[in-house]
Amino acid sequence: MSVFRRRVDIIAHPGNGTGEVRATLEDDFHHFRVWVCHHEGEVTAIGGEALRYPYSLCPQACDQLQQLLGMKLDRIAHSVTRQTDASHQCTHLLDLTGLAVAAAARGTHQRRYDVNIGQRIANRTRATLIRDGNEDLTWEVNGTLIEGPSPYCGINLREGMARWALNTLNEEAAEAALLLRRCTLISMGRAYNLDEQIHAATTALCYSQQPERAEQALRMKGSTLDFSHEQLKLCAQDQEWLRQRH
Repeated sequence: MSVFRRRVDIIAHPGNGTGEVRATLEDDFHHFRVWVCHHEGEVTAIGGEALRYPYSLCPQACDQLQQLLGMKLDRIAHSVTRQTDASHQCTHLLDLTGLAVAAAARGTHQRRYDVNIGQRIANRTRATLIRDGNEDLTWEVNGTLIEGPSPYCGINLREGMARWALNTLNEEAAEAALLLRRCTLISMGRAYNLDEQIHAATTALCYSQQPERAEQALRMKGSTLDFSHEQLKLCAQDQEWLRQRH
């Protein structure tokens, strides 16, 4: 049985009023790293690295993270979307940066998220999020509609879910729900041979898919991997990097 998997690892290196958080993300389609330095509650330096990505221009989006310099640390990961236009960022680098910023704000020293989205059968799947080794969230999903459990019943992943989660759930529950939402949606890409694409689509939803550069954002053929039976390989090569600091 095919399973979409994503792992997110976050390690904070606190100091006296100053600190650094390192975060990494790997799934079937992506492998990114982000580091955030902060001083007295403000982002003072930031950087990203693209190790595996779907389009040739994705690494350029690392530079876009500089737009977050000077933002106040915020316990809500989604807060980065108030600091910059997400459609001109790499979606996954920005998500990862939000998680890093929230970890810094909360004083979280270490966190691991493992997300598993089962193969769709008759358009249905089970989506699971494991936080620090504990199964934290499981949804039964039909298309883009969550069928259960409460309080997620009837929520559509594509229609106002972020607003609902941020207004209804506590900050960590909302963080987990929005991460599981992202993965449930992108896991649908497994149903297609993405290598048939020549370049990114002009959806204007992210950096590489902006109309002015989509045709130059060439498909990185062979960049999709399958971790269905190799979960331990996710972020394995990042562990030494996570424990370093600038």
